[in-house]
Amino acid sequence: MKTEVKIGLTGVVALVALFLGIKFLKGANLFSSSEKYYIVFSNTKGLTKSSAVYADGYKVGIVSNIEYDYNHPGEVVVEISTDKGLRIPKGSSAQLDEAVLGGCTLNMLLATNLREAYHPGDTIHGSDVNGLMAKVGGMVPQLEEVVSKVDTLVQTLNTLLSNPNLPLILQNAELVSENLNKSTQQLNTLLRNDIPQMTGTFTKAGESVNTLTDKMNQLDIQATLDNVNQTIGSVHTMMEQMQSPKGTLGKLMNDPSVYDNLNRTVQSADSLVSDLKSNPKRYVHFSVFGKKEKKSE
Repeated sequence: MKTEVKIGLTGVVALVALFLGIKFLKGANLFSSSEKYYIVFSNTKGLTKSSAVYADGYKVGIVSNIEYDYNHPGEVVVEISTDKGLRIPKGSSAQLDEAVLGGCTLNMLLATNLREAYHPGDTIHGSDVNGLMAKVGGMVPQLEEVVSKVDTLVQTLNTLLSNPNLPLILQNAELVSENLNKSTQQLNTLLRNDIPQMTGTFTKAGESVNTLTDKMNQLDIQATLDNVNQTIGSVHTMMEQMQSPKGTLGKLMNDPSVYDNLNRTVQSADSLVSDLKSNPKRYVHFSVFGKKEKKSE
């Protein structure tokens, strides 16, 4: 065999080996056939050719091509090559998870449809970049707000620490703490000594109240109430008799002639007393030496 032919064959073998090596380094399985599916995304940031394709955490293929769909602006078509035995049920979707250190992973979210499945060459629905970095991006406004609050807190602490009255405030706080300790000790003394005595006094008072209650329960309250009602009835009867015109008191109170006669009697007695004072000799005759006998004529 001529030297030129040997060199040519060697070059061809080298090129084939190089091609297969590059494919192998890109993750392509050189000894098994694959099937192609297409996934449409609106953003494939971080996704590159030869990126691994996972299904439930298991590598099932690679990204074979990425093309922008000029006929449908805003859509990027990703071609994936999967193992021939992989069955993708209808209703499945694809999701892009952005890694922390850069790059992007394509995950197949397989549905549980046992009847229908996608055929090679079908288009599968895809969702935008998700994962830890997307969550971190959503947390950035909250982190900025927290940082702003921390900055305000630090400024407030600096203002407080630079206040010349801070030592005096700390000294007053120490005095307040000592007073609180003394108050606590006094309270403990009160609880240990005075409270038991007060409790005993309250207990005796309660016992006295119970004794008084027992004595009141022993009293014949109903009989007492009956006597009171009987007395009130007697007083009521007496008042009726006094107001009745048939009785003596009723006549004195209600008959005007009795009042007039009594008034005239009092007036006559008053006139008699006045006349008695004015003319006592008319009513009284007495002599120191006895009564003189009249001479017979």
